[in-house]
Amino acid sequence: MARVRTSIAVATAVASAIVLGGRSLLAHQAAIARRRIGKPLGEQSLVADRVWKRSLEGRPIELLLMGDSLAAGLGAEHRKETLGGRVAKGLAKRMQSPVRLRTAAVVGSESSALAGQLDALPDDYRADVAVIVVGGNDVTHTISPSAAAERLEQAIIRLRATGAAVVIGTCPDLGTLQPVPQPLRALLSRMSRRLALEQTKVAWRTGAVPVDLRQVLGPTFHDQPEDMFSLDRFHPSAAGYRATADALLPAVLTALESRAALTPLADSR
Repeated sequence: MARVRTSIAVATAVASAIVLGGRSLLAHQAAIARRRIGKPLGEQSLVADRVWKRSLEGRPIELLLMGDSLAAGLGAEHRKETLGGRVAKGLAKRMQSPVRLRTAAVVGSESSALAGQLDALPDDYRADVAVIVVGGNDVTHTISPSAAAERLEQAIIRLRATGAAVVIGTCPDLGTLQPVPQPLRALLSRMSRRLALEQTKVAWRTGAVPVDLRQVLGPTFHDQPEDMFSLDRFHPSAAGYRATADALLPAVLTALESRAALTPLADSR
């Protein structure tokens, strides 16, 4: 029995050392990644809010962008290259209607910030369709997927209650970030996948339309990092935002069509 207790104690000590060593390694690699990425883009995205394709006839479609720096368009050099600008232009072209973009997304936001982004909107504001892209900061700040998904669900419910159609761009694959060394990059990839799965479940449960950005865009960002990423090799470039908007636009159209079947856009106010 004494030998068994000794073996258990030794095994426990070895396991603890491995865990502590692993944590130390990951913390060291995270510090390396932060130094490599830095903040060459600052923390302020371009303001792209305006009516896009104003010359088209009809009441502007109200498009709301919520979430983190990806939703805010950090890394784009021109407002037409931001995610909001690209989705708005694409939506206007497909719907042959002007689109009024409002960006509530804030650089650095986690899912817990979505409630504040909604609170900051004017009381009388009503979006026809809202696009939420969030999750990367939840992963890097080690927020549990269930907690992040719960905050997302609350935001979707609030938006749906106002009559808005909702599209969710799930957490992108952080394993495509080249400045992040291994094995931290592989861990971030797994964590991204877990959160994306939880976000997808929430979207279907609440009537939102999910877009799996990890699956749709991950391979392209992995294979073409020089084209898809901006200066900091963390946020998308103009090409990266174009690809992201192209992935989201079909879902935006689907969500709007489903909403219009219940409440025609022309009668929604």
